[in-house]
Amino acid sequence: MKRRLLLAVAIALTTLPALAADKPHRLALQISDDTPEKMNAVLNVAGNVARYYGAKGEEVEIRIVAFNAGLNMLRTDRSPVLGRLKSISESLPNVVLEACSNTRENMARNEGKKPEEIALFDGAKLVPSGVVSLIELSEQGWTVLRP
Repeated sequence: MKRRLLLAVAIALTTLPALAADKPHRLALQISDDTPEKMNAVLNVAGNVARYYGAKGEEVEIRIVAFNAGLNMLRTDRSPVLGRLKSISESLPNVVLEACSNTRENMARNEGKKPEEIALFDGAKLVPSGVVSLIELSEQGWTVLRP
């Protein structure tokens, strides 16, 4: 009985790393600042992480969540990084861009516009709340970083 238990534990311990490698890595990056330096830092991290795990043959999922002033990164009329967004969306299909609807509505109200008049990068997915999205991703085991 003792031997069986020890054997079962030994087998379980040797298979844990293999199981972990089969699970995709998940990274959520927060952008809430309106500076080209922060926007580029987020895009650099996304690209570097995607290339690192890609070179190892491991799956990675990356979400860039934009809210507050960081939403300007995804605005077609203000973003200083539109070219990089286009390049990343074309070359890294595992990177998803999320735009906060709350922030878009507040920006529209402050600018005297309707939310839909604030054009966002084509690859961006609207979420109800960027902060809530980050909370939920964290609760689901994603690593959340603010570069």
